Amino acid sequence: MRTLLSTLVTALAVCVAVPASAQEETLTVYTYESFIAEWGPGPKVKEEFEKTCGCKVEWVGVADGVELLTRLKLEGEGTKADVVLGLDTNLIAEAKATGLFEAHGLSPKDLTVPGGFSDDTFLPYDYGHFAVVYDSETLKNPPASLKDLVEGDPAEKIVIEDPRTSTPGLGLLLWVKSVYGDKAPEAWEKLKRRVLTVTPGWSEAYGLFTKGEAPMVLSYTTSPAYHVIAEKNERYKAAAFSEGHYIQIEVAGLTRTAGDKALARQFLTYMTGPDFQSIIPEANWMMPAGKTRDPLPAAFDALVKPEKTFLMSPEEVAANRKAWIDEWLAVMSAK
Repeated sequence: MRTLLSTLVTALAVCVAVPASAQEETLTVYTYESFIAEWGPGPKVKEEFEKTCGCKVEWVGVADGVELLTRLKLEGEGTKADVVLGLDTNLIAEAKATGLFEAHGLSPKDLTVPGGFSDDTFLPYDYGHFAVVYDSETLKNPPASLKDLVEGDPAEKIVIEDPRTSTPGLGLLLWVKSVYGDKAPEAWEKLKRRVLTVTPGWSEAYGLFTKGEAPMVLSYTTSPAYHVIAEKNERYKAAAFSEGHYIQIEVAGLTRTAGDKALARQFLTYMTGPDFQSIIPEANWMMPAGKTRDPLPAAFDALVKPEKTFLMSPEEVAANRKAWIDEWLAVMSAK
């Protein structure tokens, strides 16, 4: 009887112990929805990183980088995020002010972005210049400057994104402010006549554009590469603006409340390495911030290469974002 009882106890202990010891650590990464879409880099990144980490990557997606920051502010100390991927430099001062992030403690090599951005809390993983992308089959004379866009034919419409919810929308707001300064409200008043609609995020805007609802959309200089490589289609092009283009540098950081900070740092290290960086160009359709295993496809060589890059400091954006958005909203909502 004692032998049977001992056997049962031992068996029970094994049943309990094995699942516990075999359980994988979960890394929760907050990001934007297009990153983890079936056609985005997320599925491949998850597959490749899980091979090396002995863990499970769990994505949590929101519409856009601005909404990432909004969600973190709402969740506060209760956030489940271990890593946040998809903020950009325009948002990092506000992100730091939440107190939810800590220094990454890494010294990644081979990260190169225009302007030489570096930060002790956030690491860049890709970048792209904002641009007006147009349909060359319906728009024969695209704007050659921001001034051309602002003052052009109101019949030739553009779809833009909302700066309150979208990083491209915020990028356009800062682009106009960089060029027009205190006269930005007057520029928006003129541009308003050309705006077909303002969407919450990039995906909605670009979808309307490719459906032919408008001949122009606010996107990136890299967007045409997708159509050339994936669709063998050279119809969609980016307009080169004589004043220059505003840049977006996307970043990631680890939270102070991360369950396994060593694992979070392992992911950030992987993110800056060639395996992750090689996925970015033909999945996120942005420029990689680090070295890739192979040269970029030829379609990237033909992209617009801005002669001047605009980029405000994170502190300047944080200090003025609300006021500038209110300024934009006052113009765009007025009848």
